[in-house]
Amino acid sequence: MNYFKTAMLLAGLTALFMGVGYLIGGAGGATIALVVAAGMNVFAYWNSDRMVLSMAGAQEVDARTAPDLYNMVAELAARAQLPMPKVYLMDEAQPNAFATGRNPQNAAVAVTVGLLERLNREEVAGVVAHELAHIKNHDTLIMTITATIAGAIAMLAQFGMFFGGNRDSNSGGMGIIGTLAMVILAPIAAMLVQMAISRTREYSADKLGAQILGKPEALAGALAKIANAAHAIPNERAERDPALAHMFIINPLSGQRMDNLFSTHPATENRIAALQELARQMGQGGFGGFGGSGSGDRYAGAETRARGSVPASGPWAGGASRGGARPGGPWGR
Repeated sequence: MNYFKTAMLLAGLTALFMGVGYLIGGAGGATIALVVAAGMNVFAYWNSDRMVLSMAGAQEVDARTAPDLYNMVAELAARAQLPMPKVYLMDEAQPNAFATGRNPQNAAVAVTVGLLERLNREEVAGVVAHELAHIKNHDTLIMTITATIAGAIAMLAQFGMFFGGNRDSNSGGMGIIGTLAMVILAPIAAMLVQMAISRTREYSADKLGAQILGKPEALAGALAKIANAAHAIPNERAERDPALAHMFIINPLSGQRMDNLFSTHPATENRIAALQELARQMGQGGFGGFGGSGSGDRYAGAETRARGSVPASGPWAGGASRGGARPGGPWGR
């Protein structure tokens, strides 16, 4: 049902895009809009992952530079029956994460330094499993296409303001009132469809991610911590480029911008309630360990300083946090 709903919403978004094109230029405008949408989606298909990772300031790590994180992703990917994705770190204090890539064979999982500092090992694993679920469900491609079409609708609507709508004799034009309505309402409609698709995919990824890990409570705890921190700790890159917001597991915007009037994510309390219900259905879950007990093994300072992707003077130096207080550490308290 979720896939059917997503397909219908994508079809509606495409129809809206073509409808705006028709209002601007008649049948020819609708055809041009369809061609433009196809071209943008082809470009996004091949380049979206690199663009998103660059915008987020993510830097790739491997088994040598971040062994605990890399090995965790590898084991969870094996559980999910997925190819090993590339692993990235973002030098951001806000705990958060996202996945990107056009398919499971060309995927990446990116987490922030703040996520490793503020969540325990099981919670980090829950977040990683959620992002792997997005990859398994091909959500990364769906959301890229959704964002591309929604952005193009807003662009077309603004374009229509300059041309005053379709002057084709068959339609008689929109007039100034119709043009203003299109400029205002078309982007809002596109945003609402984008939100609906994103929310549908988040619930699905929560469920599958919890099943991959085998412990829904771990993901539920992670969501609660990330949501609380997102309001207190700004993600500077996401604030500058709010188009990134829908990619993250929790909306990274602090609430200081108008963009947050329309959230691309379901309410966190609803996601947690769904995970708690899933935990009851699954019974007592368990965490597979991932190379340790999960209650004390931290990144060694030498390992994190050797990475080169995060400066030695930053939050990884000796495990110190940005605010000066030593956090609980990435793998437990």
